[in-house]
Amino acid sequence: MIDVGGGFRAIYGAGVMDRMLEDGIHVDHCYGVSAGSANMVSYISGQHGRNHTFYTQYAFRKEYASFDSYVKNHNYANLDYVYSTLSNHDGENPVDYEAFAANPTEFTVVACNADDGSTKYFDKSDVGYDNYDIMKASSAVPVACEPYVIDGVPYYDGGIADPIPVQKAIDDGYDRIVVILTRPKDTVREQKKDIGPATILKRTHPEAAEKLMNRYQTYNDEMALAKEYEKDGRVLILAPESMYGLNTLSKSFEGLERMYRAGYAAAAAIPAFLES
Repeated sequence: MIDVGGGFRAIYGAGVMDRMLEDGIHVDHCYGVSAGSANMVSYISGQHGRNHTFYTQYAFRKEYASFDSYVKNHNYANLDYVYSTLSNHDGENPVDYEAFAANPTEFTVVACNADDGSTKYFDKSDVGYDNYDIMKASSAVPVACEPYVIDGVPYYDGGIADPIPVQKAIDDGYDRIVVILTRPKDTVREQKKDIGPATILKRTHPEAAEKLMNRYQTYNDEMALAKEYEKDGRVLILAPESMYGLNTLSKSFEGLERMYRAGYAAAAAIPAFLES
């Protein structure tokens, strides 16, 4: 299963996975990009409803994501607050790390090396007790966040490197792949929104800026590939019909709830696909 993330829109995947937990549907491997990787941690640990709480309650706190946070921490989304303060064993809503580690489901998290623009695939062994750094790295939106450093290497959001890692899953040997999008299926990404941030990023991380500048093409190419694999039955694409007024960094409670319910309803298609 692949969850492409997408900031607050990623609550769609939270709906999909809560339905899967209710239906007892498990997968061999989860591939998470940006916020999609966080959804998958709760899914792998079997914590139904945990993601919904983060999106519909904590996300409205100033500490979670706000201009204040950007001024204080140079990060619009306070990744340490989300993935450490709230999620550690002594946090308000901790990850059940023992359940996560005991689950045989494999886990890959996509990030972009900010220095050279290469794609980094972290795996389950990179997650530890009270150590969810790889989700922070995968969720560090360029310009809105500083790059997140792991072992001396700075990383940005995986969505600029490999936004829909369907070929990675195929190359890893899987022939039934559920792809969770957070935009309507036929959305064609355009470059214009990335030009400004990429121009700013070019001063400090030119290779990552190049990836960001071309993200629209990477996304569109990978989306076309996913649709090709869908034709031969290897891929099931789940996507919302609308974005319900949400985007990566802005939200409304009503929009979040509608997006969650859309994901929950879409998951009804998964059992038949896996049995086909």
